[in-house]
Amino acid sequence: MPETITSRDAARFPIIASCTLFGLYLFFKVFSQEYINLLLSVYFFVLGVLALSHTMSPLISRIFPDSFPNKQFQLLFTQGSGESKEEIVNYEFDNKNLICLVVSSVVGVWYLLKKHWIANNLFGLAFALNGVELLHLNNVSTGCILLGGLFVYDVFWVFGTNVMVTVAKSFEAPIKLVFPQDLLEKGLQANNFAMLGLGDIVIPGIFIALLLRFDVSLKKNSRTYFYSSFLAYIFGLGLTIFVMHTFKHAQPALLYLVPACIGFPVIVALIKGELTEMFRYEETPPEEEEAKDEGSESQKKDQ
Repeated sequence: MPETITSRDAARFPIIASCTLFGLYLFFKVFSQEYINLLLSVYFFVLGVLALSHTMSPLISRIFPDSFPNKQFQLLFTQGSGESKEEIVNYEFDNKNLICLVVSSVVGVWYLLKKHWIANNLFGLAFALNGVELLHLNNVSTGCILLGGLFVYDVFWVFGTNVMVTVAKSFEAPIKLVFPQDLLEKGLQANNFAMLGLGDIVIPGIFIALLLRFDVSLKKNSRTYFYSSFLAYIFGLGLTIFVMHTFKHAQPALLYLVPACIGFPVIVALIKGELTEMFRYEETPPEEEEAKDEGSESQKKDQ
């Protein structure tokens, strides 16, 4: 079930992210980088295999025909016995899930042994997609608070200090997508990379996903706000790359992505006269919807 980010969560997020970032920076300064990255590699190997397996599951389901012998399995761990028995793990899966797990494990071993940029990017994309799927914003105001706070966070830690760049270069984990700049020269063995942090994908991504749901709520059979914000993201990313290559200096991507991702949809809403409606739009958490449904059912029974 998706985790809904509240306005309080959004306001605290940059502070928590700053503490985490600076903590990692101190770790790399105090402890051996080799041992830290070894632990992180094992940790992200497990997470990456699970994330990639989950991401691949719909694709594998489409590839294999209905005639494929797809047996169901159940992994069940309980604690205690009799009336005090309690379920710890109850996971159902099938043959297709096992295929996903095997393929993901192969990618994981490849990443663990070679740290190849393709394996890194496969895991990174899986993390990003799972992040957008699991994290939800329930209104545009919360999204603006989150993006605005991380805008300041990104600018400060990139331009104000060397912390962000140091951690990004020292942290050998698939928390970033890497793009080989010498691909044509060295092929798959390229080793000169430009980086894009997963936060620069996930944070704008959950905002764009919110605007897509807003489009659906309008019931106008159009995706105006989704397309405008998606194009804004591409524009902001392109501008980041352009400035980075022009000035030969690391750039905080959110410096360009945040104004674009917020500004473009707001301009569209102003033109269409739907700005108030956009900022009033709010999703009801699933728990509240269930409570409302139960309440309405009980009222019907009473009547």
